[in-house]
Amino acid sequence: MPSQSTQAFLTNAAAIHKHAMRTLFRQLDSLYEGAIVVDRQGRIAWIDDKYRAMLGLRDAQQAVGKEIEQVIPNSLLRDVMRTGEPILLDIMEFGHQTFVVTRMPLERDNGEVIGAVGFVLYEQLHQLKPLVAKFTALQQELAAAKRGLAERRTAKYALDDFVGRSPACRDVKRHAARAAQLDVGVLLLGETGTGKEILANAIHALSSRASAPFIGVNMAAVPETLLEAEFFGVAPGAYTGADRRARDGKFKQADGGTLFLDEIGDLPLSMQSKLLRVLQEQEFEMLGSGKVIKVDVRVIAATSVDLAALVAQGRFRSDLYYRLNVLQINLPPLRERLEDLDVLCDALLEQIHERHGTRQRSMTPDALALLRTYRWPGNVRELRNVLERACILSDSRRLGVETFDTLLPSSAATHAAAQPVRSYAAALADFDNTITKNALDATGGNVVAAARLLGLSRATMYKRIAALKGQSTALNKETT
Repeated sequence: MPSQSTQAFLTNAAAIHKHAMRTLFRQLDSLYEGAIVVDRQGRIAWIDDKYRAMLGLRDAQQAVGKEIEQVIPNSLLRDVMRTGEPILLDIMEFGHQTFVVTRMPLERDNGEVIGAVGFVLYEQLHQLKPLVAKFTALQQELAAAKRGLAERRTAKYALDDFVGRSPACRDVKRHAARAAQLDVGVLLLGETGTGKEILANAIHALSSRASAPFIGVNMAAVPETLLEAEFFGVAPGAYTGADRRARDGKFKQADGGTLFLDEIGDLPLSMQSKLLRVLQEQEFEMLGSGKVIKVDVRVIAATSVDLAALVAQGRFRSDLYYRLNVLQINLPPLRERLEDLDVLCDALLEQIHERHGTRQRSMTPDALALLRTYRWPGNVRELRNVLERACILSDSRRLGVETFDTLLPSSAATHAAAQPVRSYAAALADFDNTITKNALDATGGNVVAAARLLGLSRATMYKRIAALKGQSTALNKETT
């Protein structure tokens, strides 16, 4: 049984806390291999003998008073002071040495950060071998699982990978979930870099075909002369130089699953009729073979061009367009969902960290505000590229304005910030009026020819002419 004095001590919360802290620091003092302290200006205020010896310094005076980066180039103690957040476990390289370190801010009783302290927990990484071995084994298992997924050609993305919480993003996800339950053709429309491939994968992953293959083909990446072989495969010896074994095409590979046709607007007219037949009949013939092969394939198509305009211009078959466009989903550009920028940056920085093994980064509020002034013509793909370059160029854990000043086109950012904001409807009306006037000028006022030039019906063209005349009348009234 504990003595009365021990019981009295254990009921005194303040005494317990004080004793626990003394014990903690006594244990820490015996565990760490070295320690260093910097003041609020990032200058070294104190360094212990163990750390000094590891750094190859003759005495403490070689370090005290110097900027921390002059002595330890890869130090993050200044980041700890700026953010007020500890970095509890990290690996730091110094020359040919590798240290396992922890970093904590030093604070007054009122919470004011007055410096930071860094501890070397292990002088050499090999002392962490059991932990590293377990981590390596988990990495190998993950890599094997990813290889297995690639071999089975299943979807690489889920609906959660289409990141965002804006109303526009929620609408896209809702339509995608509905499309997954309906085994019909889906047409994804959106600018380059808006996430069409991610959404196609997600629709497949949510569908009843999820366990079957997901096969993607980018029309723009396949030469026209090879498209038929790419789609339908090649029979043995179909032409000189052909493999002696049959080579399956994408339709055969996707049998039972989903075929994703990216940039379908680039599909040549010569292939459109053949693709339409396969979609209608669910059968095809290999090149060099008269044998009919039956397949069960669901097609998801995507394009960054105005497919309806191509139909009007006679550059895309209307019957194929309607076959593909049973269910249409429009993906908004990044500039129309800038409220998603913060969660997109978090997700992309996490992906960059996992893919390249770089330090985990975050964004400052000022940096996010700067990114919101840019128009992002390359959308999320461009955002990822900018963030990757920022991670390469900056040593800071928190990416600030100064990092992105050199990465964003300054004229575009300045223009976006200074330009008065107009409504989307007003800008679109101006654009419609401009191209309508240009088309009429180019055809000498011939309405039918102008409509054909723009890929519009005559009825739509007359509506635009009426709108153009209405705007001119309104301007004349304002000026008189």
